[in-house]
Amino acid sequence: MDTNAGIYLIVGILAVVLIIGAMKSRAEWIINFMLRGVLGMMSIYFLNIFLGDVVPGMGIGYNPITFLTTGILGFPGLVVLYGINFYMLL
Repeated sequence: MDTNAGIYLIVGILAVVLIIGAMKSRAEWIINFMLRGVLGMMSIYFLNIFLGDVVPGMGIGYNPITFLTTGILGFPGLVVLYGINFYMLL
C-alpha cells in the first residue's frame, strides 16, 4: 500500500465514523459545531488584537476555512491555525 492510499483510507474511516455519529444526534452536532465555530472566530479576533502588538504578522484571517477548522476541531483547531501561521513566519 502506498502512502497516499493509506492516508486516504484513514481519512475515509474517520469520515464514516463522523457521519455515523452525526446521524445519531444531528441537531446536537449542528448546534455544537456552530457554537464552536462562532467562539473560535471570536477567539481569533481577540488573539489577533493581542498578538498583533506582540508578534507582527501573527494574525489569522477570517474565512470559511478558519470557521470550519475551529467548528470541527474546537480549541485544538485554533492552536493548529496559530501553529501553522507561526511555522510560516519562521
